[in-house]
Amino acid sequence: MERFLIILIALFVHSITAYSQKKSSFDENKLQINWELTTNNYNKEEKVLTSLKFTNTGKTFFPASGWTIYFNYSRKVAPISSSPDFVVTHINGDISQLKPTKNFKGLKRNQTVDFSFLSNGKILNLTYAPAGLYIVWDTNPENGYSIKNYILKPISDSSVDFVTAETTYSNNKSIENIPVENLPKIFPSPKYFKCNEGNFVLDKNVNIQSDIEFVGEAQYLSNEWHKIIESELFINTDSSYSKQIVLKKADLKNEEYILDIQSNKVEISASSGSGIFYGIQSLKSLLPAESWDKKSTSIVIPNCYVKDEPRFEYRGFMFDVARNFQTKETIFKMLDAMSLYKMNSFHFHFSDDEGWRIEIPSLPELTDVGGNRGHTTDSKSFLPSSYASGPNTGVYPGSGYYSRQDFIEILKYATERHIQVIPEIESPGHSRAAIKAMDSRYNKFMKLGNKVEAERYLLRDLNDKSVHSSAQLWKDNIMCVALPSTYTFMEKVIDEILAMYKEANAPISTIHLGGDEVPSGTWELSPLCNKLIAEDDRLNSTDDLWYYYYDKLEKITAKRNLVVSGWEEIAMRKTVLDGKKIYVANPDFANKGFRAYVWNNGIGWGSEDLPYKLANAGYKVVLSCVSNLYFDLAYEKAADEPGYNWAGFNNIDKPFYFIPFDYYKNTKEDTDGNPIDSSLFNGKERLTDYGKSNILGIQGQLFSENVRNTGILEYLLYPKLLALAERAWAQSPSWATELDKNKSENFYNKDWSVFVNVLAKKELPRLDYYSGGFGYRIPPVGAIIENGKVFANIQQPGFTIRYTTDGSEPTINSEIYKNPIAEKGKITLCAFSSNGRKGKLTVIENK
Repeated sequence: MERFLIILIALFVHSITAYSQKKSSFDENKLQINWELTTNNYNKEEKVLTSLKFTNTGKTFFPASGWTIYFNYSRKVAPISSSPDFVVTHINGDISQLKPTKNFKGLKRNQTVDFSFLSNGKILNLTYAPAGLYIVWDTNPENGYSIKNYILKPISDSSVDFVTAETTYSNNKSIENIPVENLPKIFPSPKYFKCNEGNFVLDKNVNIQSDIEFVGEAQYLSNEWHKIIESELFINTDSSYSKQIVLKKADLKNEEYILDIQSNKVEISASSGSGIFYGIQSLKSLLPAESWDKKSTSIVIPNCYVKDEPRFEYRGFMFDVARNFQTKETIFKMLDAMSLYKMNSFHFHFSDDEGWRIEIPSLPELTDVGGNRGHTTDSKSFLPSSYASGPNTGVYPGSGYYSRQDFIEILKYATERHIQVIPEIESPGHSRAAIKAMDSRYNKFMKLGNKVEAERYLLRDLNDKSVHSSAQLWKDNIMCVALPSTYTFMEKVIDEILAMYKEANAPISTIHLGGDEVPSGTWELSPLCNKLIAEDDRLNSTDDLWYYYYDKLEKITAKRNLVVSGWEEIAMRKTVLDGKKIYVANPDFANKGFRAYVWNNGIGWGSEDLPYKLANAGYKVVLSCVSNLYFDLAYEKAADEPGYNWAGFNNIDKPFYFIPFDYYKNTKEDTDGNPIDSSLFNGKERLTDYGKSNILGIQGQLFSENVRNTGILEYLLYPKLLALAERAWAQSPSWATELDKNKSENFYNKDWSVFVNVLAKKELPRLDYYSGGFGYRIPPVGAIIENGKVFANIQQPGFTIRYTTDGSEPTINSEIYKNPIAEKGKITLCAFSSNGRKGKLTVIENK
């Protein structure tokens, strides 16, 4: 009987506990929230007024209390006095919470309440709207429930000069429509090209003859041909085949190649495998775009002679998988595009505050904690929901990581395509994922009573009371550089990564160690850091801890035959001028081979000459300039374009007209997208001939805060990547050095027309099918009314423009635009790709 009573009591307690944790009876899908931009330039200040409208669309009363709504927003919120129902609190990073006040009385069926709030800056597109909303009930605080009935109202703001159909038309006016037969045959532009009579026919009568050292490239070529030709191309078989593709050794520069196509033979000569590989890419470039759609029995290739080499040794692209994750297959596809356009460096940004994406088997917490995001208030088991990743763990793209084997496969795939993968371990800032993962490890071993093991890889001073806020509003994302365990951690991770490279037989000469955006206030109240400063005669303040950290990392990497790479701060030192702290080139590390990836040349910020200063000071520099090479920025000032605009806008002309050795010459707008005067660069340091010798190359960046699916990724990346590839590979264009302004402009307009025609008539049709097809951005149609008729054009001639006159959206069967449209009413135009995808709508009223 006593045992029976115990069981009854246990069941009663369990039922009470379950009841107390029960989800609210209100269905969160019946709570509709509408976001709306009220106005930018609120009260003529750099502030934006927006509102959230809450509506109960269900039959059940929405309670006045007992809940919290979490959301992601990249700026802090200040409710206005007329919105007393809710209070918003910034938690950390981009995470805020909204709670009801005593003034809020709940919502009856169909009842609505508005909440207006202010934040700094401007909102020019929907990317900046609050995102990732979910509700947590007080009775069940461990679980969050996504608010799916969240609606963003289209932005309309007369105070902002958004792009119009007319401005787009005007921007496109100088572009010529060039017949495809008059366009260059190979992209990126080769150094020397000559077209010869006749053709080479790729069919079953062709085999591959290769020198022994190029057998890997020969196998790659055979695999590529098998995707487009029904017959297989065999390597180094008997000479009974009537035609050959020959890969041979020649005395040429490292990445240089010669491609000689004759009617019975294709010969690719180079001194290195990379040179052979680039010759293969040029051979592929000569193929018709539709070759990649389906297999053929034969393909005709024009005879020609090409002698080619890259302008820059470093031709890179950085992709961030930490903020939002992308799968291994997506990375493969990205590497396919990079290799097609002869890019050779993939900067893999796999760690940051919001995620750690590569498995380190000896430190499983890095991916157990750092590879998962969801609803949490303490980050003990996983990271909090950032960048609209929602309340549930294990959900793409907020959660995910590459297993050790996945990363090895990525390395092998890249190496086969002569792309070096440069891993980035963000440190000491942007390190919250690693810090919280090692906190979890610390807690685990402390519970086991093993203090030594708990502290082995600890990354923070547990008694640090410093107050700071990072650029992304994190309060706890900086490693403690006074802890020996921080360096133990870095060595462990570096060694495990190097072991993966060795297993993949992949080259590695540098590791990118981050180094950017450590905020003021960091380490100031850290007992460990202050003790270190007091004991080390080289250190006078917390500013000096920066150089202390990178000096130790340089020794760690040097032992492993690696050089240190990092963002520009690794090459800079704080000093004082006229009582103010300024940054200057740090002479201490220039002769140690430090490679500075310089992004901060923001036009109008005062640091426009920073890349040139560091190169002139002796640092090896990769130009990663935010002015022209940040691909996560929106294409243009349009309310429906995805992407940030904190550093301006980035259409495909930005990377194309970038002049690496003198970008002052043709910079056209500031970080707000406003036209500039060339006097802005008066007094700025110019690049010397010595500085030019230190420019390794250029790199595009795509940070993934807003990359919530592969559609957004490909939209933002392509065709910008092709403009980057042209500028990285092709020789310096005539317009870059021409001193006569009118001549330079004419040269530029001619080259720009050629480039955009090549895109639309050759390369983008190729990307419709290559590697499964890419969802590149199709440019909007420009339109203007003149003499009662609608005239239309497009940035990239070659897309088919279709239109309707009845207000409906154009389809693949709609009328093709050939001549100015005389019909009256609402004219809707749209561009279509070769495989039937369509771009944005352009609507113009012809009255």
